[in-house]
Amino acid sequence: MGKNDGFMIYTRTENAFRETAVRSKDFKDLHTYLDDAERRKQAARCMNCGVPMCQSAIKLAGMVTGCPLHNFIPEWNDALYKGQYDMAAWRLLKTSSFPEFTGRVCPALCEKACNCGNGGDIQEAVTIHDNELYIIEKAYESGYMKPQIPKVRSGKKIAVVGSGPSGLAVADLLNRRGHTVTVYERDDRIGGLLMYGIPNMKLEKQVIDRRVNLMKAEGVTFVTGADVGRTVQAEELLAEFDAVALCCGAKNARRLNVAGEDAKGIIPAVTFLTAVTKAVLNTKDAAADAVELPEEFNPAGKDVIVVGGGDTGNDCTGTCVRLGAKSVTALEMMPAPPVERAANNPWPQWPRTLKTDYGQQEVIAGTGSDPRVYKTTIKEIYQKDGKLTGVKTVQVEFRMVDGVRKLCEIEGTEKELSADMILIAAGFLGAEDYTPKAFGTEMTARGVVATEREGQYATNVDKVFACGDMRRGQSLVVWAISEGRECAREIDKYLMGYTNL
Repeated sequence: MGKNDGFMIYTRTENAFRETAVRSKDFKDLHTYLDDAERRKQAARCMNCGVPMCQSAIKLAGMVTGCPLHNFIPEWNDALYKGQYDMAAWRLLKTSSFPEFTGRVCPALCEKACNCGNGGDIQEAVTIHDNELYIIEKAYESGYMKPQIPKVRSGKKIAVVGSGPSGLAVADLLNRRGHTVTVYERDDRIGGLLMYGIPNMKLEKQVIDRRVNLMKAEGVTFVTGADVGRTVQAEELLAEFDAVALCCGAKNARRLNVAGEDAKGIIPAVTFLTAVTKAVLNTKDAAADAVELPEEFNPAGKDVIVVGGGDTGNDCTGTCVRLGAKSVTALEMMPAPPVERAANNPWPQWPRTLKTDYGQQEVIAGTGSDPRVYKTTIKEIYQKDGKLTGVKTVQVEFRMVDGVRKLCEIEGTEKELSADMILIAAGFLGAEDYTPKAFGTEMTARGVVATEREGQYATNVDKVFACGDMRRGQSLVVWAISEGRECAREIDKYLMGYTNL
């Protein structure tokens, strides 16, 4: 602990958002960043707790709190405070495969469990998320991040299907062990949902390319345009490789299941975000007014309804603002969460409190009103000549009916809204099944790949493993990386009889 009283002297200061009016005109990074002196002060606030809940990843009342990667947070905060940047990076990279990703897009489970915030006020927690990002970016800037090429190769070959965070984590760790790894990606760029499911302003795509280029230099082979189960046969991979890891995510999008859903203008959120990101990557300086989109994906001048109140729904909202939507309305089936923690949601649980994110902020700044409408869903979709024209909404609430909790409509609350585009950000129903079927792996009732035991990654098919969202269902990037690392250890033990990962 470098500064015993740092948490009493310095107040929490986060990386700030750029001005709303400025950032909403482009797809560049949302944030401005603290300088070195201020960042070291933030690191000085870490108390080096006897029981660091931030890195615990324990389950309390059914909720996991703390970092799933078990990062050595007090250690690298101490090194950062002392200006020992290489030491900080060394300790961070011991447990975290891609801090440059989690430092940008992770919701920071660690901070919600920080002992500095144990009075229930997250504003007192250490800025662990921002400190992590500073350390890894400093490591790239200083030249610390160099290719770590294995001195000895094992002769074992592994195919990784999918290049999202779990697939990259599997590939990274197994390659470092000395195995030969080939990653197959069906899209035209590496990164999975990191590349096409998260907008450029939250995760600039050169950050992904930088890491992929480093992994290439370390010996990992990447193959794009390879749709395993369709253009690439499962039998070929099973014959050529000693092990296969299925890391294809959970991209089976949920539908609305209401009348009129076949209308043109209704698009799954990830399909929309993918189209936008591809257009942004072809745009100089990521200027919003220069992005060229096919009409079906272009919200300019349209009334847009976003269905779903999570991070993806917010990303759709912010994206539509940048592209000149006439209006954005975000429908959320659940009631608005409280502004402060409820008594039954104590620290160190994840705080189920109201959060107004960047996209919602941008709509409020532009229109003066919050785009979110709670306890509301779409009851019917209107169309003319096959084209979306509007919707009928209804308020809903959960009630106990015959001893079962059911979602029920509230009488007399129907409303009609104009709509030219609906973006469905209501979550996923599991993995697309054609790849698992090609390998003969079993699926669970939740639509994900079944593994033989809880907490294990082997499937019912010899030498085939699964991890990340494809195994656990839709989740966070940090959980996908954690699963990828654990899966890599299991594969290594399967191949070698033991593991030192």
